[in-house]
Amino acid sequence: MNILGIDCSATSASAAVVSFSNETNQNKILSFSYTNVGLTHSQTLVPIIAGVLQNASIALEDIDAFAINAGPGSFTGVRIGVAALKGITALDEPNCISISTLESMAYNYAGVKDCIVCAAMDARCGQVYTALFKVEDGKVERLCEDKAIMIEELESIINDVRNSELNIAKNGVIFVGDGAHLCYNNLNEKLEGLEVAHESLRHQNAVSVCECAYDRISKGEKLVSSSEVLPTYLRAPQAERELKKKAENK
Repeated sequence: MNILGIDCSATSASAAVVSFSNETNQNKILSFSYTNVGLTHSQTLVPIIAGVLQNASIALEDIDAFAINAGPGSFTGVRIGVAALKGITALDEPNCISISTLESMAYNYAGVKDCIVCAAMDARCGQVYTALFKVEDGKVERLCEDKAIMIEELESIINDVRNSELNIAKNGVIFVGDGAHLCYNNLNEKLEGLEVAHESLRHQNAVSVCECAYDRISKGEKLVSSSEVLPTYLRAPQAERELKKKAENK
């Protein structure tokens, strides 16, 4: 199975083509491109996708599944990514899968280290988009749903997970995502065994999107058409929140 993965849910943008074998249960990265130079995703994403396809010597017709980080993340970035997906796929063909940005980041550690991964993206205003995952024996297991919370609330969530996952908790909690340092700096004096992922494993990337997609497809999740793929927002945009606040104060 050939999977094309796409991510532009934060400041970075990436695309990858990964080939998976059902017989050997192994994957081969055919092509991968990543950029984090501050250009807008509308400038970079489509050329990146075209480049990985060309470098992999593979045509769109040979892609079995298209996977995208559909959120949470930057409202603009997520919208651009979903729009790009719709632009390169047939809107009525069931060959797409929507991936949680937070879940895909946990796959950065699959096969690397047994640990609890706390994916955290800076949602501004003292909030983070976050979810926790157990990574053990190369497998990723979700421990809580994606949510938008105040950073201070994360302390009790981590404690609850540690109390219920005693065997794996001793290996520590690793923060990934652009909110990793923010969470670490706020919680390090309150909790033991916290660390920030190395730069090479900290951010979302399209290879992990592919790996997450393949795992979910292997477990029976059905592919959908790109017309059914929508951005995933855990809260309303700031402008909408401010309008609502003004209306409530009148």
